[in-house]
Amino acid sequence: MVNVPKNRRTYCKKCKKHMNHKVTQYKAGKASLYTQGKRRYDRKQMGYGGQTKPIFRKKAKTTKKIVLRMECTDCKFRKQLPIKRCKHFELGGDKKRKGQMIQF
Repeated sequence: MVNVPKNRRTYCKKCKKHMNHKVTQYKAGKASLYTQGKRRYDRKQMGYGGQTKPIFRKKAKTTKKIVLRMECTDCKFRKQLPIKRCKHFELGGDKKRKGQMIQF
């Protein structure tokens, strides 16, 4: 379980000094219907003849690398920071306490 705070004070390339950054998790955008590969694929799929290109089914990885998207609160400059792979990722969850009793 990786728990990352929602705010981080780190270096901003644009301001050229350490500033507060708002941290969010990177998410891929919606794929466009008009990119060259998609146009070519759709054209090839038209008509009779079933599936024309191979469908990849041999997935090797069970996790993805987490990418943090950090936005400078001063100049709104955004940078991306990849961190290690993990199965569970949490943004701004409450911190672990040392020596706390488990409540039932």
